Amino acid sequence: MFRRIGRFAVHRPWLTIAAWIIAAVALGMLAPGLKATNDETEFLPSHYESVQAAKLQEDAFPHTDQSSATLVFQRTDGGKLDAADVRDVTKVSQGLEAKHYKLVAKVVTAGEKSVSPNREIALAQVVATTKNSYEKDLTDSVKKMREDGKDLIKGTHLKMGITGTAATNLDAQESSGNTDAMVMSATLLLIIVLLLVIFRSPLIAILPVLIIGAVFSVALGLIGTAASLGGLKADPSITAILIVVLFGVGTDYILFLLFRYREQLRAGQQPKEALVEAVARVGETIASAAGAVIAAFLALLLSTMGMMRTWGPSLAISVAVTLIAALTLVPAVFSLLGTKAFWPSKAWKKLPKNRLANSVGSLVSGRPGLMAVLSTAVLAVLAIGAFGFKSDFNTQSQLPQKVESVQAAKDMQKGFSAGQSDPALVYLKSKDGSALSKSTVDGFAAKLGAIDGVDKGHPIAAVMGSHNSVAQYPVVLKYESTDDRAIEIAKGPLRDTAHQAAPEGTQAYVGGTSAVLTDIEKAVNHDYKVVFPVAGLAIMIILGLLLRSLIAPLYLMIAVALGFGATLGATVWLFQDVKGKDGMLFMLPVIVYLFVVAIGTDYNILMVARLREEVRRGVSSREAIRVAVSRSAPTIASAAIILAGSFGVLMISENSMLQQMGFAVAFGILLTAFIMAMLLVPTITSLLGHKAWWPGHQDAPRQTSHASGPAPLREGEQVGRY
Repeated sequence: MFRRIGRFAVHRPWLTIAAWIIAAVALGMLAPGLKATNDETEFLPSHYESVQAAKLQEDAFPHTDQSSATLVFQRTDGGKLDAADVRDVTKVSQGLEAKHYKLVAKVVTAGEKSVSPNREIALAQVVATTKNSYEKDLTDSVKKMREDGKDLIKGTHLKMGITGTAATNLDAQESSGNTDAMVMSATLLLIIVLLLVIFRSPLIAILPVLIIGAVFSVALGLIGTAASLGGLKADPSITAILIVVLFGVGTDYILFLLFRYREQLRAGQQPKEALVEAVARVGETIASAAGAVIAAFLALLLSTMGMMRTWGPSLAISVAVTLIAALTLVPAVFSLLGTKAFWPSKAWKKLPKNRLANSVGSLVSGRPGLMAVLSTAVLAVLAIGAFGFKSDFNTQSQLPQKVESVQAAKDMQKGFSAGQSDPALVYLKSKDGSALSKSTVDGFAAKLGAIDGVDKGHPIAAVMGSHNSVAQYPVVLKYESTDDRAIEIAKGPLRDTAHQAAPEGTQAYVGGTSAVLTDIEKAVNHDYKVVFPVAGLAIMIILGLLLRSLIAPLYLMIAVALGFGATLGATVWLFQDVKGKDGMLFMLPVIVYLFVVAIGTDYNILMVARLREEVRRGVSSREAIRVAVSRSAPTIASAAIILAGSFGVLMISENSMLQQMGFAVAFGILLTAFIMAMLLVPTITSLLGHKAWWPGHQDAPRQTSHASGPAPLREGEQVGRY
């Protein structure tokens, strides 16, 4: 099948290229854009309590404005606020309100009541007309408010900072605002430079970038169409992830094909014949690698998190498009260019010395037992650190500490509780729809106020909803809403007390940011137990179909699991133990799963497929290992360095979340390529010998009607016919 696909693309290149250009232009112009959402409750199933609380808020308080940001005032000299300062706070607040910012209903302060007991801090609340603090118009308004505030406080003794959920979201966006461009630029530069070094050809350095650009346009159009027809919601981060996936996976597949194309040319084949043979030889490998990645991504559909379910099909579509491009568009383009694609280099005419790759191949084949023990030991030691993984939901701890929302939150805590700007929201609802009595409402508030961790200096005042059958209780905690301590209070004491204290005939719901994060943590833990095993099983099935073996997929997945643990463990040691972080990005295991386990499996598949090809030639197991490693090592190393480098650039960011993501993926990809694919997988295969291919016996020597061409050249030998 792959030979037929290759022959069609190679012998009908213009038709193939035209089809891709038409698809890219049509989808780019006609496909609908992605409709993004960042509302956490939309990413959780309806049975979670925080989602039910949000729904109750919409029903019972449809017109209630909500504080989305807090203005924090203090004297420039750090002194006590006097009466004149309080008047200036009111004046500045009124001046900002008069600007009529989008989605901002009002900017209010309570005069002397807004001043902290120690008179060091005064507050004003930015009340929004939307409950979604991620709305772009709202964060833009906060940004303008910061600029306008500088002019309004001139001539006073005050300084002002803005914190709260909308301000934190703004700073999170701005701190990573150039991430997409940074990742894209770094990835393009790495691809171009590395391909230029490997092939010493400007054409080969540029062409993959142009090809993947076309693939990106087609993939994005298909995702947008699928989203529109299927009502799929896309998280804004999907664009950055798509960039890395398409350029990472796309470059991998193009390298797999080009390295084999060059190898066939060096074996003496004509360019078109060599291209067809390259597609035939690595087509099954690329398809199997893509199938494993697609299966892993589609397993995210089983997630309880809407964000995960959104990522799954989007990423699967992008990989499927990349696979089709690798088998059709790439051969078509290089069919037109022939050997001119390698200009001005003539390195394709002779076999390079590749001393390092040959040395690794000889070492692995000569001492497989020692290499297997050493590589397993390295992975196992690193994996120990994974047991110390702690999830961190505190968004402010992930942000650069110099940004305004973080600094203003710290300033506010000089006079108020950290939870002042984003309180937990508890709801008491009458089951039969009857009005709640005052004694019921007040008694419930008293029990909430007695909870350990609730700010006792901020009395809980109930707000009655429609028909007086629902009461809302803003509960100010001592800690910032995304702080681990606030999440623990929402998870335990607050929910336990609210449920137990609800009088007969009523039901209590706990919502707000801390409660949402509690439920997200629960959902993520559930998904780890469901998504990971299903994805692993799907990858094993694909490996089994590729290798016609039950044994090889088993030890390959064990190696993958060990690599996952080693990657997570190394990241935990660096950030929690060395850098002293209280915890790690709670999504980190999923990110490692997506980019290290799923995509990194490509290298294992490439290596095992080449091992099978070599043993089929009838050579000894040791010789097959030596040739497979020495021939595959340059391909794997080049692909891994490109993908790892594009993520590694995130480490220069000041955002701790991006630093963790960048290190984990870069380190994991390099670990997968250089330890697992080059050392562990071939040595285990060598030690198992014939048993590795049971029961299909795919290692049996065989003759094919499609020979790979003339015998391979020796080192330095020229191809005479060109």
